Amino acid sequence: MTAAEIGKELVALCRQGKNMEVIGRFYSPTIESVEAVAHPQIGQVQKGIDAVKGKNQWWLDNHEVHKVEVNGPFPNGDQFIVHFTYDVTPKHTGKRMTMSEMGLFTVQQGKIVKEAFFYTM
Repeated sequence: MTAAEIGKELVALCRQGKNMEVIGRFYSPTIESVEAVAHPQIGQVQKGIDAVKGKNQWWLDNHEVHKVEVNGPFPNGDQFIVHFTYDVTPKHTGKRMTMSEMGLFTVQQGKIVKEAFFYTM
């Protein structure tokens, strides 16, 4: 699959709340995931599919997600960008907020090998 094709599938699954299915279907076992900032509980960089699954599970366990909007993909060669808007309540604060982030995904040999997220805190 091309980056554009994977991007379309990723967006469709994320719109259905099936983010973990995306990881299982499209991520390389050696995936690298880079957050915009280091988080005390998960750090900034995760390497390997188990670490990325753990980061995603941490997100689900620590946030009440009210709504997610997913736009894209916006492909360019072996990469694509997806825009995510989250309406969430972090459980540690209890304060509902809107979070907007961009994800840049790099594809090699039909698998996502790197994801990098861009957002402000």
